Amino acid sequence: MKARNLILLLLCLVVLDCGTLRAQHYQRVRGVRTAYWSVDSRGDSVLYVTLVPVNVYHRMRDLKKYERMVRAVKKVYPLAVEASKRMENLDQELAKYEKRGDRKAYTKAIEEALKQEIAPMLWKMTRYEGKILLKLIDRETNYTAFGIIKEFRSGFTAGFYQAIAKLFGNDLKLEYDPDGEDAMLEEIVIYHKAGLL
Repeated sequence: MKARNLILLLLCLVVLDCGTLRAQHYQRVRGVRTAYWSVDSRGDSVLYVTLVPVNVYHRMRDLKKYERMVRAVKKVYPLAVEASKRMENLDQELAKYEKRGDRKAYTKAIEEALKQEIAPMLWKMTRYEGKILLKLIDRETNYTAFGIIKEFRSGFTAGFYQAIAKLFGNDLKLEYDPDGEDAMLEEIVIYHKAGLL
């Protein structure tokens, strides 16, 4: 009996001591921007929560559109970030070559390697996910996909890929407009980067 009471007393002291040692304890909860508790002057624990703004959709199709965009962003955003990183690396590598022919050969080799690496992922995407990917590439690199191809390859190659994209219902010249038509997409990307989705 005494051992059980002693264990309970020690457990209570440990819990109370943890509360006084850490005046604020932060937690990460889905849908919550910040959540922490602190101990006030009377020794009471107070929970402070800042919620993420919640969109209310009156029509079910608007909610489904939002959920579809969330799924697409979760799938393609890592590819857009990877594209941004690779573009920076490519700029640094191309600066090492002085001759135009050497740069052209290098970009052609990189293009072939990317085709082999990324093509299987692209074949599994829907047109909608491809459209979101093109917009996110523009967001991350500040260049449209058409502009990237034109800069690193040629205008003819960019035009060729643009024609193929048009055949499949996409456009390599899609621009990202976070204040206009892509406001919902910008919100989803911000929440995704913060780990709230």
